[in-house]
Amino acid sequence: MNLPVLLKHYLLARHSARRRQTREELEARQHRKVTAFLTATLAKSPFFASYYKGLALEDWRNWPTTDKALMMANFDEWNTLGMSKAEAFETASRAEHDRDFVAPPGGITVGLSSGTSGNRGLFLVSPKERAAWAGAVLAKTLPGPLWQQQRIAFFLRADSSLYQTVRSRRIAFRYFDMSRPPGMHLAPLQQLAPTLLVAPPSMLRLLAEAQLEGRLAIAPRKIIAVAEVLEPIDRAYIEGAFQMELHQVYQCTEGFLGSTCAHGTLHLNEDILVVEREYLDDAKRMFSPIITDFSRTSQPIIRYRLNDVLTLSEQPCPCGSAHTALAAVSGRADDIFYGLTVHTEEQVPVFADFVRRSVMFAADQIEEYRIIQHSPTELEAALRIKGDEAVVRQALQEQICKLFDGLGCHVPRVRFVPYHFEPGLVKLRRLQRSYVLH
Repeated sequence: MNLPVLLKHYLLARHSARRRQTREELEARQHRKVTAFLTATLAKSPFFASYYKGLALEDWRNWPTTDKALMMANFDEWNTLGMSKAEAFETASRAEHDRDFVAPPGGITVGLSSGTSGNRGLFLVSPKERAAWAGAVLAKTLPGPLWQQQRIAFFLRADSSLYQTVRSRRIAFRYFDMSRPPGMHLAPLQQLAPTLLVAPPSMLRLLAEAQLEGRLAIAPRKIIAVAEVLEPIDRAYIEGAFQMELHQVYQCTEGFLGSTCAHGTLHLNEDILVVEREYLDDAKRMFSPIITDFSRTSQPIIRYRLNDVLTLSEQPCPCGSAHTALAAVSGRADDIFYGLTVHTEEQVPVFADFVRRSVMFAADQIEEYRIIQHSPTELEAALRIKGDEAVVRQALQEQICKLFDGLGCHVPRVRFVPYHFEPGLVKLRRLQRSYVLH
């Protein structure tokens, strides 16, 4: 562990959280950081040295964008460590198969993304970058200062030496493998008595059920949802069970993108990366992020378009931070529903927030749900209901009708199926589109 680097980035992140600056000052600092980063990094990556050859450094915001498909197609020339895609895949796949996620001493962390969008991605992190990441994460997530004793319970589909970096003499870190049956985790979790509980919302919901039923009795100082979209229906249930505000971390293969402040608002981590906005709606509230991470050189992330849909907060956060405040990470662009207009058969986006609102307005008796769009005129709805099932289904059908009709679209047929989902190796997606747009 590179402790000096960890401490440096811990202190930088803490200072950034306390710093009072205007949006203009923040963007000026980002520009200085990015130009310095590009000057030092472009020549080290054969791909980027060619891709951005001859372009003016000061005009980097107008450079061509990149994405996951481009990165994976050029992985060998993209990274600055000289690692081939075949070697990286073999290393990461072996670790997942053996459930052994410890990197060799002084070695490179190699990991696989969960592949929510259909294709699994690779990430590389150097030892120095691991320490910097750990410092930033601890500063933004710990329920107390670094020198306090903490016990972290971490639920995820795969562990990583990246996550293990946070372990220290004062911080006990325990990974709970979500490939195992959920019931197996209750006794060891109870024994650990975590001060910080980190898990996807689907797992947190199961733990909340166990807490309410008396099969679990823990009192963490802080709970953080990761890795899945945090739906309002799940937030309310989890917060009610544990009697505390639920926090979030927005982390993906491409970087540590966001975390909640003391007020519970999710902010983008614009002290370590730039997030440009590609707006998806006329009101300019929903956007897909284009990120440039100026803190990471092993696998440069430069004007990289993510497939996520983020929703801006309508109100400024009371914390006063200049960092962008989000109302939600709303899901993936691949999962935006579409309707067909009645008169022109034009495809119209039906954003996730509107569908969620339809579910909430339909009935309080809906405890859990999954809705899959198989075509513009066919939805599949799985509901977990307390109360009269027929009445609730009719109410949801009416809300869906109201939503699509209000957009001038054909009303889709809703086919109801039994609800079933158990947290494990597959991410929970409450709203999902199963077909590809043409």
